[in-house]
Amino acid sequence: MKRKLFDFLNFFILFTVLTAVWWFLYLLKIWPSWVLPSPWSVFAKIFSGLADFSLVSGMFISLGRVIFGFSLSFIFGTLIGFLISKNIWLKTYFKPLILGLQTLPSICWLPLALLWFGLNEKAIIFVVIMGTVLSVTISVESAIANISSNYIKAGLILGANKINLYKYIIFPAILPSYINAARQGWSFAWRSLMSGEMLFITVGLGQLLMFGRELNDMSQVMAVMIVIIIVGAFFDQAIFAGIEKRIRLKWGLTNR
Repeated sequence: MKRKLFDFLNFFILFTVLTAVWWFLYLLKIWPSWVLPSPWSVFAKIFSGLADFSLVSGMFISLGRVIFGFSLSFIFGTLIGFLISKNIWLKTYFKPLILGLQTLPSICWLPLALLWFGLNEKAIIFVVIMGTVLSVTISVESAIANISSNYIKAGLILGANKINLYKYIIFPAILPSYINAARQGWSFAWRSLMSGEMLFITVGLGQLLMFGRELNDMSQVMAVMIVIIIVGAFFDQAIFAGIEKRIRLKWGLTNR
């Protein structure tokens, strides 16, 4: 309890300092207000967006898309990662292709999405999947490759078959890295979603962000950006960070 209170106080102090710096820069009038709005105008936009439910509806629609796209990406990325780790041909020829494709920013998949699916939900989900699945694939394959060969040899000596080898040795050994892959995949999925939504005329946080840009309303742009950061960080800390912490404690990788 004391640790949580200490963390909250540190976060509150950091937030206060950053807001004060922001306010000070605004008062200096280095940039016009339409370039750098005051903190209060941005916070007012957040409250008004919550009051008229524009931010709330956009947030839930975006969350529905990112959860669906992330789930598919995580399943496919896990399967492909396991296949590559156990097939020398795939590891030799297919892994370099995946590494090359991963360097593409997620927005680069948008032209293909438009041509293949048109202006609809499928195109957005495709961008989310392609921006996420490759990262998960590489993370899973690397986690398996880094397992100590002594664990595998011990399991084989004790008579473990392939199913038990994966169930009792391989999967538990990669679990800390696997959760980290999920955490990283979530951040990629969230960023990919924003890339897709910003270029579609569709309800979502990305759309609200583009509306602010088109109206030259920097307060709305920054307000939506803050909401995107808060939502992404909340799910990261509420779900993935907690799971990762418990696993690291169980595996003896941390003492608190």
